Amino acid sequence: MQTITKVHKVAAFTVGEAGGNPAGVMIRSSLPEEPAMQRIAAEMGYSETVFAAPFEDGWRVRYFSPDGEVAFCGHATIALGAVLAQQNGDGIFPLTTNHARVTVEGKAQGRGAMAALQSPPTSSMPAPPALVQEALKLFGYGVADLDDRIPPAIANGGVNHLVLALNSRDQLRAMRYSLDAGRSMMQRYGLVTISLVYAETPQRFHARNPFASSGVYEDPATGAAAAALAGYLRDLDWPHGGAIEIIQGEDMGAPCYLQVEIPSQPGSSIRVSGSARMLGE
Repeated sequence: MQTITKVHKVAAFTVGEAGGNPAGVMIRSSLPEEPAMQRIAAEMGYSETVFAAPFEDGWRVRYFSPDGEVAFCGHATIALGAVLAQQNGDGIFPLTTNHARVTVEGKAQGRGAMAALQSPPTSSMPAPPALVQEALKLFGYGVADLDDRIPPAIANGGVNHLVLALNSRDQLRAMRYSLDAGRSMMQRYGLVTISLVYAETPQRFHARNPFASSGVYEDPATGAAAAALAGYLRDLDWPHGGAIEIIQGEDMGAPCYLQVEIPSQPGSSIRVSGSARMLGE
């Protein structure tokens, strides 16, 4: 295995040569000290930077936003898979996070890659009514704006997300909120993002993900939230047919495309895949 000391800049879940959610990727022979990882993540300024070092049969990984450590990050995992494939050849790479064992598969393609993560186990539960009311107020939505086929829930595919399904693409497009108020609410309820979604069809979703918990107004693509949503749809017996696609980032001018495979076993890992491209070093 080769190791690097620089930070790679990788856009994950890209649409051709456009869009994607940028992440920093640093691979070293051993992980830096925690204050150094936090400093590097803050200097990068991306919503997440992933740090990886060889460990057992794979890699030990930790994820940092500019404001603090995150237990799991999907788009940074996709970015890591792209770099590992570029550095070590195509393969499936076992990853040990702070709380789970997952994998990322990478297949190099020019200056990019196709990558697919296998999420931690999923779970979901109804969202507390007080949280739902506070979240609706935060965004200026009402109960009538919700899609009653997908009730509000706290869904987990590595970290907790509040899922709010809207019944209108226009309402999703109009999403606005106060970053400070959103951060306070999300931290009080232990949420990493709020997953606002619109089901265009049973297998095609549009999504926006406020990431105020770490001081980020919105993520262009959120693999962890995609896994959590898919696990929740499975718990609902939603007619997903074994897979969904998620369109995200359009309303930010950073189009992203996520493919999600949903096995039938309740709580089992979700496969989230997409393309990635290397950005300027």
